[in-house]
Amino acid sequence: MDTLTVRIARWSARHPWRAIVGWLVFVVLCLGVGGAVGTNSARTADYRVGEAGRAEALAAAGHLERRSTEQVLISARSGAPDRDAAWGAARDLTDRMKRLPDVADVAAPRLSGDGQILLVEVALKGEERDAKDKVGALVEQTARVQKAHPGLLLQETGSPSISKGVDQQRSDDLALSEAITLPVTLITLLVVFGSVTMAGVPLLLALSSIAAAIGLSMVASHVSPDAGVGTNVILMIGLAVGVDYTLFYLKREREERARSGGRLSSEALVELAAATSGRAVVVSGFAVVASTATLYLASDVIFSSLATGTIVVVLVAVASSLTALPALLVKLGQRAERTAARRVRRGKTMRGQGGGRLWSALLWPAVRHPLATLCVSVLALLALAAPLAGLRITEMSRDTHSRDIPAMRVYDRLNEAFPEQRVTHQVVVRTDASHAAEAGSALREVARRADADPLFAGASRVRTSADHRTSVLELKVPYLGSSDQAYDSLEHLRHDFLPDTVGRIDGAEYGVSGDVARYADYPAHQNGKLPLVLGALLLVTFAMTVYAFRSVVLGLIGVVLNLLSAAAALGLLVLVFQGAWAEGLLDFHSTGSIGSRVPLFLFVILFGLSMDYQVFVVSRIREAALAGVPTREAVLDGIRSSASVVTSAAVVMTTVFASFVFLHIIEMKQIGFVLATAVLLDAFLVRVMVLPSAMLLLGGASWWPGRPRPVAVAADVAEKGAVQPSAVDVR
Repeated sequence: MDTLTVRIARWSARHPWRAIVGWLVFVVLCLGVGGAVGTNSARTADYRVGEAGRAEALAAAGHLERRSTEQVLISARSGAPDRDAAWGAARDLTDRMKRLPDVADVAAPRLSGDGQILLVEVALKGEERDAKDKVGALVEQTARVQKAHPGLLLQETGSPSISKGVDQQRSDDLALSEAITLPVTLITLLVVFGSVTMAGVPLLLALSSIAAAIGLSMVASHVSPDAGVGTNVILMIGLAVGVDYTLFYLKREREERARSGGRLSSEALVELAAATSGRAVVVSGFAVVASTATLYLASDVIFSSLATGTIVVVLVAVASSLTALPALLVKLGQRAERTAARRVRRGKTMRGQGGGRLWSALLWPAVRHPLATLCVSVLALLALAAPLAGLRITEMSRDTHSRDIPAMRVYDRLNEAFPEQRVTHQVVVRTDASHAAEAGSALREVARRADADPLFAGASRVRTSADHRTSVLELKVPYLGSSDQAYDSLEHLRHDFLPDTVGRIDGAEYGVSGDVARYADYPAHQNGKLPLVLGALLLVTFAMTVYAFRSVVLGLIGVVLNLLSAAAALGLLVLVFQGAWAEGLLDFHSTGSIGSRVPLFLFVILFGLSMDYQVFVVSRIREAALAGVPTREAVLDGIRSSASVVTSAAVVMTTVFASFVFLHIIEMKQIGFVLATAVLLDAFLVRVMVLPSAMLLLGGASWWPGRPRPVAVAADVAEKGAVQPSAVDVR
């Protein structure tokens, strides 16, 4: 039993203050180093995928990249505006904007078709990703012009101000999520432990792990750029696994304390917990890490950022449960021993030691009718997965953002008054200098065809690089970016207009970019990577399970169960979010689709998190089998003994994920819903009905090609104080 896990726990138990102070120093150092190096945010080029990405790269090479723009609407507060006053305000605004160092250009004011609104468009210098950090100066100038012209209404929108509004809303939503999650988690832990002190330990360790992970993620961002979602995933996953890992360890320590009846010291109990639940935490943590690492295969900066945040926070959470937790348990041991003594005197056992009537009742179908229970449970999961047949995946566009963001309400007004502003396609062509004239002629032909196509607004503009090798044709579309007409216009360009014109030029490189092109290419890129990522994920899950339990059969069962629970959760997601019936219940407006990142993120994260329950439950079963208990009794004893901790862990994890359903961002709502649903299905259906039924039917074959053999433990408790006779080697 002298494993690395036990040795670390032993050192921490014998030097508790060093371990605790060392952990705190580690957290502070992580935050300090992270703050010193800062976050390396992803650049615009990091997001490029598909034809849209190639077109943007061509434009950037010719210094013709798309500029971020802000639009200021000038109108009367009611009725028609005073023309002279409106044009005066537009001139004032134009003069002010042109003096700003980050402004590249201010277009001439334009009047809407109904003559009610005057539009001033401002282009910013630099990268698109940096624009939201520069927009504050523009908003300030708009406010000053508004103050100088109180009889008019000036409203500003644009990609930068919308992005800034989304970031602020996300920050507010996360604060709300934390306000919901932390109290519920604390209450759950109070119910589990019946002690404020013991309930506070998992929560404090999880929060300190999150703090350390945030600092480390800043360092990691200089290797894998942060796409702005790293902190979100660290908070979501960190609280879930941080509490769970500590909970697994704590519950086992309290079980062994109750079983020993005061015969073992706190140090011995910590070592025993480290040898059993401590090992399960390490295996679970590395399973999550290995599963999450498959996201890097998606070759996408957002998924890479999600993977980095998850991996960092899981590793830190594992480290905290192996180092700081044993030290805290020893320092709190005296109080726990007094509590245990009082409970023993009253004839009670510690919470979580037995299965209880509830779990005996829940296991009854699997015990009495395992085949029928297995068939019914699997059919139920397949029925929940049935809506997947109608799954529609799209990239969540700007049009899906919450209208609680002021810039989005102005954006709607802009689209209504200036329909030609809704969508812009950028056709990029790069040729040799000798073909420059031919390229220009081809682009003029594309513009002529677009003028005759009702899907286009008719307006067009060509920009050419200084070396005349690169040209960009901008075409307007008077439909929303999420509309079928906008996608049809893209198809016309890519498959009809361009092949017959630019495509005939020898050696020409060309492509179409713009928001709609991005929305189309991103899901296509995801679908192309999906088989690779899922294949790697299945292989990793299988390998980790076989390694943990030395059983090919359990490895196959783990893969199948994870697929079933993930498919069922996705089916429920489709049922809820692709329809409109739950809009009022969950406060969202259905887009009729699922965000393109949700399915892949679900599969990867769920496969990793499911290993928590798989490892913890099957470890207890294997532990009993190694002690010589027949497989049938080992299955039932293992599930009963782990039932309460799995329930508590599932409640905590579900609470964390469900809190994201209250967020405004539709994709975050979907992620929170599907992860919460998947955890509930996994904990209360898969691990209580399907897994025990399958193992009871298989019997000893569950452990093929090996078979657990009883392990004799020759440690003397009185002399060594580290292992009691009932303990087993679970390596």
